[in-house]
Amino acid sequence: MNHLLLLNDALEYIEEHLGDELSQEEIALECCCSLSGLQKLFRYTFHISVGDYIGRRRMTCSARELVETDRTVLDIALDYGYHSAEVFTRAFSRTWGEPPAVFRRNRRFTGLFPKLEINYDGGITMTDSRRKYDITELYDYLNSRRGTIILAFDIRGLIPINNISSKAGDKAIVESLRRIDEAAEEDMLLFRIGGDEFALATGLTDDAQADAVCKRVTDRNGEPFEYEGQQIPLSLFAARVRLGERSIRYNELFPEINDALDRAKGIL
Repeated sequence: MNHLLLLNDALEYIEEHLGDELSQEEIALECCCSLSGLQKLFRYTFHISVGDYIGRRRMTCSARELVETDRTVLDIALDYGYHSAEVFTRAFSRTWGEPPAVFRRNRRFTGLFPKLEINYDGGITMTDSRRKYDITELYDYLNSRRGTIILAFDIRGLIPINNISSKAGDKAIVESLRRIDEAAEEDMLLFRIGGDEFALATGLTDDAQADAVCKRVTDRNGEPFEYEGQQIPLSLFAARVRLGERSIRYNELFPEINDALDRAKGIL
């Protein structure tokens, strides 16, 4: 079987069974390949293990349910394969840095680990030539708010943080999203658009108002986050992009955002 088709089948099967007792052996059987073959191909292509991906998707989907529904923590925990609220709370806190009840009160952004999709046609690519993030919701939102401003952010020096530990890198991403989310106003929409890139659709048309939101984020540059007793400084690049008045196409928005971020980094 073509490797891209195999991975696509695996991703779809995982997504359809996030609430089930899902084993990697079951996924490999469904995809008609060996377990070791699936694991090696998955890690080579996505730079993450199958088990870690399943856990991250469950944490993302459960976070969305916390924010968008009034279901109990226990009910959500059981739906995503956790046998008690306590076990779920520990896993959730490791990922999001706070327990579910606190997250429900304070947070709006939940798309920490979007579903991965295979890129067959050279379309939008967020992190490398083999994958993209599912961002259809972002385009729908932006096309209803033409002429408004997007604030784009990118983590400075994520590779050295990942060299400490991939979990340290994950924590840097969570902390970055927290800072942006806390700076955003109620009706703004935050998306993760790449491995270490984020877009805040402000809905604003005034540059000064958008810059004030941006400043609330960048004023925190250099503040550290804690990882296993280490204080790791974290800073973000930031750029402002104004949407055009016509409909946005998939192949137009992200080159513009990337160019703006490159200018902020001094690359262009």
